[in-house]
Amino acid sequence: MLSFATALDAVGSAETAHDLPDGSTVADLVERLTAAYPGLEALWPRLAVAVDGEVAGDRTTPLHDGAEVALLPPVSGGSCGAGVGRLRDGAVDADTVSSVRAGVEDAGKGAVVVFVGNVRNSFGGRPVERISYSAYPAMAERRLERIVSELEAAEPGTRVEVVHGLGTLEVGDASVVIATASAHRRQAYEVNRLALERLKAEVPIWKREHYADGGAAWREEEPLD
Repeated sequence: MLSFATALDAVGSAETAHDLPDGSTVADLVERLTAAYPGLEALWPRLAVAVDGEVAGDRTTPLHDGAEVALLPPVSGGSCGAGVGRLRDGAVDADTVSSVRAGVEDAGKGAVVVFVGNVRNSFGGRPVERISYSAYPAMAERRLERIVSELEAAEPGTRVEVVHGLGTLEVGDASVVIATASAHRRQAYEVNRLALERLKAEVPIWKREHYADGGAAWREEEPLD
């Protein structure tokens, strides 16, 4: 089992193994985990459970031998080659921004919009020194691919590309770049905005803010579905 963000804090380990009887469901696993890790009990209303990279529709979902189960808190999104490489270790550097832009523009597209999200130095009046980004990579890549494909299909002729950084990023580092290109500026602006909103809501990437006073906290928003 894989645990992320606040679920990781409750379990105490990123990867654990659990043996359940044949015919067990997600509900049986939840019962087992709650007994083993009491800290999860308060989190269950906000946690999604993924089985083999897909969020379980409900707790009656069956589990098979060797299933990869992941506990997914609400995603925190960003401050802000198709199908692969949309996640990278470290900050999004200038070369990455340039390559993402080059990947969407061509002579037939008169409008190119590039959004770069940077780590800011405060949240809620509390000074921030750095942010640690973590992800469920396989699922995150698939969701990013789906977002790009659906946005391009909805606005024919528009191109979209996204890259998000992972690991520890300092204040001022770029965490995400989104480039959109279209024949007209309205589509380019709107699709870029939609790409960011969907990334923040749908992609299993979490961030832990580290504050100047020595404290740290996970930033979570809406439950993942």
